[in-house]
Amino acid sequence: MIIETLSTFPEMYHSVMGASMMKRARDKGIISFTAYDLRDWTYDRHRTTDDDPYGGGAGLVMKCQPIFEAVEDLSGKSAHYWEDEPACPRTGPAPRHADGPAPTVVFLAPQGQRFDDQLANRLAKSERLLFVCGHYEGIDERTYALADEVISLGDYVLTSGELASMVVIDAVVRKIPGVLGAEGGADDESFADGLLEYPQYTRPAQFRGMEVPAPLTSGNHALVAQWRRQQSLERTARFRPDLLEAAPLSDSDRAFLKTLNENGRDKGKALS
Repeated sequence: MIIETLSTFPEMYHSVMGASMMKRARDKGIISFTAYDLRDWTYDRHRTTDDDPYGGGAGLVMKCQPIFEAVEDLSGKSAHYWEDEPACPRTGPAPRHADGPAPTVVFLAPQGQRFDDQLANRLAKSERLLFVCGHYEGIDERTYALADEVISLGDYVLTSGELASMVVIDAVVRKIPGVLGAEGGADDESFADGLLEYPQYTRPAQFRGMEVPAPLTSGNHALVAQWRRQQSLERTARFRPDLLEAAPLSDSDRAFLKTLNENGRDKGKALS
């Protein structure tokens, strides 16, 4: 997969994309990553990417001209430069994949689709992703005409789109076959089957009076699988009951959840 970012602070990606799973994926050739500097598509000596908002107000708004021209260049299209300006004076690296597959252009914004595991799975099937990262007060609304996907991480505000794109990239890349060490390693994680993941333990078996649950040390694989499934169901029912509405549940799953509800009611009666 080809992953590219377009932002005013490309150096922010150095640590995240140069360590752990992201570095391994790059070293294996599973992904190719390039962080482009939006300032390379500006004309003035100050390399300006933002300006005051029409109508007044606090903050600065990112200009549409450099974003349009950058996305067109990176996509291998003929950039429609301003007629009264010279050709774009690029100072950074030339587009690496301009002759490659057309990118899925992703914007990060509050009005976007809420990011979740299903969306990560869908993006993981893409050949090429190009993240356009906002900063300051926001992006000129006209640039959203370039977007194939607009994504929101949640109901809060970050300083920059770079941070949000890192979260999306990490969640997407780990879905690509061959990235995680264990085959199917992402299949048992939280949200993969619509539920929260079961609790995890490692050595020692006893620590300060706290013991690892007996099924996990039994050596009985069927018992381990049953325990994990039931713990996943119980944890989801307790912390994220909203997930149960869409989760694929078997008859045995529903029966187990029913016992949880009955036990909960019995405890409530005992306390009353």
